[in-house]
Amino acid sequence: MNNFADRITRTPRVHNTERGDEAVAQVAGLPSALAEIVRGAAGSSPHLADLVRREAEWLKSALTGAPEAAFEAVLSEPAAEEARALGRQLRQQKARVSLLAGLADLAGVWDLEEVTGALTRFADQVVDRALSSAISREIKRGKLPGQGEDDLATAGGLAVIAMGKMGAGELNYSSDIDLICLFDETRFKVDDYGEARTSFVRAVRAMCQTLSERTADGYVFRTDLRLRPDASVTPVAISMEAAERYYESFGRTWERAAFIKARICAGDIKAGNRFLRTLDPFIWRRHLDYAAIQDAQDMRLRIREHKGLHQAPSHLGHDLKLGKGGIREIEFFTQTRQIIAGGRDPDLRLPGTVPALHQLAAKGWVTEDEAETLSADYRAHREAEHRVQMVADQQTHTLPETEADFARLAALAGRDPTDYGREIEERLARVAKLTDVFFKPMGGETDKVPEARIEGASETTARWTGYAALRSRRANEIFKRVWPALQARLAKASRPDEALSGFDQFLKGLPAGVQLFSLFEANPQLLDLVVDIVDTAPGLGRYLAQNSAVFDAVIGGQFFADWPGRDTLEQSLRAALAEEQDYEKRLDRARIWAHEWHFRIGVHHLRGLIDAAQSGRQYADLGSAVVAGLLPSVLEQFSAKHGPQPGRGAAVVAMGSLGAERLNAASDLDLITIYDGAGVDQSEGPRPLATRTYYARLTQALVTALSAPTAEGRLYEVDMRLRPSGKQGPVATSLDAFRTYQTDEAWTWEHLALTRARPLAGDPDLCDAIEDFRCDLIASEGDAGKVLADVADMRARLAGAKPSTGLLDVRSGPGRLQDIELFAEAAALLSGVPTRHLGDQIEATRAVFRLLEDEVGMLSEAARLFWSVQAASRLVFAGKAADDIGSGATDFLLRETECASIEALQTRIAGTAAQVAELISRHIGSAGTKG
Repeated sequence: MNNFADRITRTPRVHNTERGDEAVAQVAGLPSALAEIVRGAAGSSPHLADLVRREAEWLKSALTGAPEAAFEAVLSEPAAEEARALGRQLRQQKARVSLLAGLADLAGVWDLEEVTGALTRFADQVVDRALSSAISREIKRGKLPGQGEDDLATAGGLAVIAMGKMGAGELNYSSDIDLICLFDETRFKVDDYGEARTSFVRAVRAMCQTLSERTADGYVFRTDLRLRPDASVTPVAISMEAAERYYESFGRTWERAAFIKARICAGDIKAGNRFLRTLDPFIWRRHLDYAAIQDAQDMRLRIREHKGLHQAPSHLGHDLKLGKGGIREIEFFTQTRQIIAGGRDPDLRLPGTVPALHQLAAKGWVTEDEAETLSADYRAHREAEHRVQMVADQQTHTLPETEADFARLAALAGRDPTDYGREIEERLARVAKLTDVFFKPMGGETDKVPEARIEGASETTARWTGYAALRSRRANEIFKRVWPALQARLAKASRPDEALSGFDQFLKGLPAGVQLFSLFEANPQLLDLVVDIVDTAPGLGRYLAQNSAVFDAVIGGQFFADWPGRDTLEQSLRAALAEEQDYEKRLDRARIWAHEWHFRIGVHHLRGLIDAAQSGRQYADLGSAVVAGLLPSVLEQFSAKHGPQPGRGAAVVAMGSLGAERLNAASDLDLITIYDGAGVDQSEGPRPLATRTYYARLTQALVTALSAPTAEGRLYEVDMRLRPSGKQGPVATSLDAFRTYQTDEAWTWEHLALTRARPLAGDPDLCDAIEDFRCDLIASEGDAGKVLADVADMRARLAGAKPSTGLLDVRSGPGRLQDIELFAEAAALLSGVPTRHLGDQIEATRAVFRLLEDEVGMLSEAARLFWSVQAASRLVFAGKAADDIGSGATDFLLRETECASIEALQTRIAGTAAQVAELISRHIGSAGTKG
C-alpha cells in the first residue's frame, strides 16, 4: 500500500484562510502536499478543523503512512472493559476514523466505496463492543436467565441487524445507523421468556446510550431503532418468532425493500442469519412482483408531500437524498427492480445499489446505459452528500441555501462553484427523468394512446365489476389505467368483437388482478400477446387465466430462446426443486416451472415459431423432464417414512404418446411402474412396508405429486391403464411378473402398446433391463396372422366405440390418426424393430405390408395433416365445436394445414381419411399371407 501523500489526486480549496492556516500550524512538519489537504479541508469545514485540533499528533503519524494501516490500527485497539472508559474510547476512535476518512475522501486517496466501507466496518465494531459491554453486565448481574460468560460471544442470543446503508456497507459520512435487535427465544425456557426480554431491552438501551449520547468527547453514532416491527408499540428488543409472525402477517412493501440491505452485524450471528433466511419468502416473491412499482411510487409521492419536496432540481436548497432526482430515487428504482425479479433470480439479491444496478443490467432488467448513468450519478450524489455533511458533522442532505454557502461546499470539493452547481443540477434532472419513466403508469404510454371504441363493448364491460379480478379497489384503479391501451389493441384485431369476447373469458377466469394488471402496466407489450392469445386461442387463454404467473417467463428474457432439450429441462427442474426444503413447496415450484414452459410451447406454436411436429416433441420433452425431475423428490419424501427402496428399485415407463415422444397441449401422461425387489421382502425404515406394498404406494405418491391440485394448480392427469391387466392389475408391477405376463398372458394390443414404451426414470440398470426385454419381445413376435386378425378386430371395436365426432375430428374413426397409429404399431411389432416414433413405424409398413412408395408417402402426409389439426385444435379450440370458433382460431388452423378455407380443410380431411381407411383395410385384411 502506498503512502497517503503518494495517492493524492485532488485538493480541496481553502474557503476560510485563517482556519486553514491554524490547522496547518497544528500539524507542523507535514510535507507540503499533505499540509495543503489539511489546509483546504479545515479551511472549508469547521467540523474537520475541530477534529484536526483534537487529534493533531495522531494525524501527523497517520498521514505519514498508508491510510489503511492507520485505520486498521484504530480497529485493533483492545476494547476498554469499564463502560465509561469504553464510551470515551469509542468516541476518540470515531473522531480519528472520521478525520482519516474525510481527508482520504477529499484528497481522492479513497474512492467512495472505500470511504463508505471503512465507516461501515467501524460501525460494525463499535456496535459489537457496545453490545458486548451491555450484555456482559446483564450476565454478571444474573439478569439474563440461563446465560453465562460462555454465552457472551453470541450476546446471549441477541442478534443485531444492520439496516439501510449500514447493512449494505454504504454508510455515509455523518450517517445515523438503523438497527433492529431480535433475540432467539428458543434459548430460554417458557417461564424465563419475560425476564430474558426485559434484560435484552435493558441491554439494547444501554448499547444505544453508549453509541448515541453526546458527551464532552462527542458521540459515536446516532442510533435509530424505529425500523423494527410495529415500532410504536413494541419494545426495542423482541423475539425472532414475534418478528417473523409480524412480517408474515403485516409486512409491507417498504419493509421488504428495507430487508434487501439487511445484514447481521453483531451478537448471535448464526441465529440472526437463520432468521433472515426465514424472511426470504416475505422479501422475495416467487412470481414477478410488479405491484411493488405502485407501492414504491406511492411512497415516493408521500415523502415528497410530507417533506414539501416538489420543487425543480437546483444546486441551492435541494435535498440530495429525498428531493426530485436525488439519491432515494435511484435507490427506489434499483430496489423496486430487485423486488420485482429477485424472487426468481437470486443473483439479483445484492445489498449495494451500484452492484445491484450492474447485475440488473447483466440480467436484462435495465439497459447498460441506464445502469452506467445511474451508477455514476449515484456515486456523484453520494460524494456531494459527504461534503454537505462534512461541513458541520450534521445528518443533513440539503444543499446550501445561498450562493455564499454553496461556494464553501464547492471549495471542499475542490471545484469552481459555477461548474459544480451546473453539474449537480444536470445530474438531478437526468436522474429525475430516467426514474420518472419507470414509475409513471404504463411508462407514459397512456398519454399517447388514441381513443378506441369497440361496438357493443359496454354490455360486456358492464359485467366486469362482478369478476373476482376486479373486486378490489386497487385492482380497479390499475385496470382503469391499463384499459385504454388494451382497448386500442383489441380494436385492431381482425374481429374486435371476438377479441373482446375472448378477453372477457380470460378476465372472468382470473382469481385476482392486482399483480397481473401491474405486470401489464409495467410491460405494455404484453397486452399484444394477451390480445393475440384471446383472439386466436381461447383454450390457451383459459389456461393463461388459470396460470397467469406464466407471464413471468415472458418477461424473464429467455422466452424466445432456442429449445433447450429434455436433459437441460430436467437439470433446470432439479435445480429449482433443490432450492426448496419443504416437500409441498417443491410440488408448487414444479407446477410454476412446468406451467411456464408449457405456456412457452403454446405461444411459440401459436406465433409460428415452431410447427405441430416440433410442439409435439417439446411437450413430450417437458412431460418427460417433469416425471424424471420430480421422481427424486417423491422418493426422498417417501423413503423418509418407509426407508430406501427395497431391492434394485423402481423405474417409471412412459407409454402411449409420451413414450412415442409426441404430446399436445392437453395430453395426459400414460405411465406404468416396474420394480425389482431382488428378493428383499420389505423396506427398512421408521415405518417399513412389504416390497409389493412399498412400490404400490410409491407409485401412488408419484401420481399424486403429478396430478393433485395445489395452490399452483396441477401438473398432469396420469393414466396407468396400460399396466399389466389394466385397472384390475396392481399399480406397480415387479420385473419378473411383467416379463411373465407379457410373455404368456398379454393380449396383442398390449404388445402393440409396448412398441411405444420408453423407460423414463428410475434405476438406470433396471431401465436397461426393461428396454432389453421390450426389444427381445418385439423381435420374437412371430404369429402375423393372429396379430393382424386382432388388429382388424380392434379397428372394428374402435370404429363402433369411438366414431368420428365431426368433420374436424382427426383422432377417431377409420383412416384417421388413431387408425394410422394402430396400423403403424402393427408394422413395428411384425417387423421386429423396436422403434417408437410414428414416422419410423410408418416406414416399417413398407416392408411388412409391401407398400408402394406413394402409399408410404400418403400415410406419412396423412399423419402429418391429422397431427397438425389435432395439435392446433387442442391448443386453440379447447373442446369447442368447429362451427363455434372465431376468425383468429380459423386463421391459425388454416396456416398450420396450408388450406384456403375451413371447407377446403374439411374436404381434405374427409378425402385423406377415406384413402387411408381403404389402404389399411386392404392390407390388414390380406396381409396374413404376406408376413
